[in-house]
Amino acid sequence: MNDGTTTELPEHSQGGKYTVEGKEFVRDANYISTRITRDGEDGYPVEPGRYRLVAARACPWANRSIIVRRLLGLEDVISIGMPGPTHDERSWTFDLDPDGKDPVLGIERLQQAFFARDPEYPRGITVPAMVDTRDGAVVTNDYAQITLDLSTEWAEHHRQGAPRLLPAVPEDRAEMDSVMRRVYTEVNNGVYRCGFAGSQEAYDEAYVRLFTALDWLEERLATRRFLMGRAITEADIRLFTTLVRFDAVYHGHFKCNRNKLTEMPVLWAYARDLFQLPGFGDTVDFAQIKDHYYVVHTDINPTRIVPAGPDLRGWLDPHGREELSDDPWGGGTPPGPVPDGEQVTAGHSPLAP
Repeated sequence: MNDGTTTELPEHSQGGKYTVEGKEFVRDANYISTRITRDGEDGYPVEPGRYRLVAARACPWANRSIIVRRLLGLEDVISIGMPGPTHDERSWTFDLDPDGKDPVLGIERLQQAFFARDPEYPRGITVPAMVDTRDGAVVTNDYAQITLDLSTEWAEHHRQGAPRLLPAVPEDRAEMDSVMRRVYTEVNNGVYRCGFAGSQEAYDEAYVRLFTALDWLEERLATRRFLMGRAITEADIRLFTTLVRFDAVYHGHFKCNRNKLTEMPVLWAYARDLFQLPGFGDTVDFAQIKDHYYVVHTDINPTRIVPAGPDLRGWLDPHGREELSDDPWGGGTPPGPVPDGEQVTAGHSPLAP
């Protein structure tokens, strides 16, 4: 909704323009809502090998889907394509692949898969996107539903020992949904509302809401290892992908600068805990993250200079949160080694020196 004081822009807008003077940033949440389900109700049944997840490591929303796919052991069931960290006014590009083309889809730009679905597709070209390899057309780019469906609709194909990322008890699921809503509105999207604010008033409001929520999370996590208790859930994945980018980009680039993550003792220990678990930190590419934010957002960083810091070695420091729970997998097991070809580039993470 645009009431004259806000502006709706996709996360990956056109031509590097993300802010409009005098207006509040409001995310364009109109995604392709088609779902891949066991019964194939929308015309896309669950089928191993048929779909390709296109997910740039640079994007927090896409990073979620990479983590969930890995934790559930779906690497051999759903292939993955990874665009480079920067893009122009048209779309994400596959410049990391030989000849600049996705080796499965044979396309140079993700935009081509959206146009295969709708030749006049009018909105932003976003990741993650699930693409049908049969016709090269996007099935859905609804990032929130994609990860939920990976946990439910694809359950038959999960690895043995995969953690349960969604609570089985309705009351617990309702609580998790409530927590995730606040995390999304105040934190995940809150950092963008700070960074892309077009007025001082819009920025001030977003800033207060963001740090109020972070203080709430600091308190909540002081007595429980993870957001929902003793084991990881979807809620932790959604929070992690914002926290892992906080000091690298949001603190300075988006002016979320009351304090750094490293200055919030509980959240910093919690983030390190997740980072050190298989399936979390081994999906994070700090170099790509910084390139994306500082190079693409030219209206707030016109020089495109990418900062050298921060020092990332602290991500491997002991976190001490095992005393709150000794089984992050909730009776399951950690995922195995990262598949060949999907490892983070050497030098882009303290886990990949």
